[in-house]
Amino acid sequence: MSLKKALFIDRDGTILVEPMPSEQVDSFEKFEFIPGAISGLKSLVNLGYELVLASNQDGLGTDSFPYEDFIGPQNLMLKTLEGEGVVFDDILIDRSFPADNLPTRKPGTGMFGKYLSGEYDLSACYVIGDRATDAALAANLGCKALILDDKTGWAQIAATIRRGVRCATIERNTRETQIKVTVDLDGRLQSGISTGLNFFDHMLDQIAHHSGIGLQIEAKGDLKVDEHHTMEDVAICLGEALKQALGDKRGIGRYGFALPMDECEAMVLLDLGGRIDFGWEVPFTREYVGDTPTEMFRHFFKSLCEAMQCNLHIRARGENNHHLAEGVFKAFARTLRQAVACNPFDYEIPTSKGLL
Repeated sequence: MSLKKALFIDRDGTILVEPMPSEQVDSFEKFEFIPGAISGLKSLVNLGYELVLASNQDGLGTDSFPYEDFIGPQNLMLKTLEGEGVVFDDILIDRSFPADNLPTRKPGTGMFGKYLSGEYDLSACYVIGDRATDAALAANLGCKALILDDKTGWAQIAATIRRGVRCATIERNTRETQIKVTVDLDGRLQSGISTGLNFFDHMLDQIAHHSGIGLQIEAKGDLKVDEHHTMEDVAICLGEALKQALGDKRGIGRYGFALPMDECEAMVLLDLGGRIDFGWEVPFTREYVGDTPTEMFRHFFKSLCEAMQCNLHIRARGENNHHLAEGVFKAFARTLRQAVACNPFDYEIPTSKGLL
């Protein structure tokens, strides 16, 4: 069973404006949202994180959780966010004074007991706040910290978290191959590719470069037997990594692209809709390009298509087999770039069905 993830979110100064000099939202007159907080929080819903409100400051009355009773400013905040689809899974409020120096007060971890039980992958969790104590809390929990300041607002914080979700690593170890593939759909990962097949590496590098994704591939296979197992298993791992990194596909482009490559023309049609269909019309006239068999290019893309669970139709024509292969890989890369492109504040799944 996979470990859970959580976002531990401070309240005053992070979601609500912290009034000065009192530093307490202790009346409705002082109630005001931080700019971008509502849209930022909304964009973090349905990413696989539990949302946890965690504050040192009471000062909002005797608000309750669950928050059925509409009592004070905190519940006004909660009800407002709920109207935008943002519902907290847990609320942690420490009511001690700073001078008490209790372990339940941030940056102490005393009130985070259930999250230290081993059920949560704390290295994948974030603390979102506005103070040095929030950064210290993240360090004490073993989480990452995202701090609001004059340069970093909710839009940047939400984009950082959403980009982090769009990464995946797949490993496949068999008697024939040992493969590890890591993708970052937003391109922050430095790419590096090694499969033992030089021309295949060159083609995979076209995917990384022209798609804009970060791509790392390490493959060791039984090349002394044949190239088949290595190329097939790289395709499977790459397809599974891309599918996992896409998550629920909310806000993606979904569809395709085409391009020329010198005397060649390559067209790739891609639909990340979850159904599998593969088409291939690429007439190679040589058995090998470099050290890579041309017959395996069809099998590579077919295996990739099945692992990604997509529609993938590829057609190309030309005279030079190197250009033909490179045109196909570049066209696929540009297609992939367009299809996985994501607007972090587009909350829609690109289908009338509501699910891809």
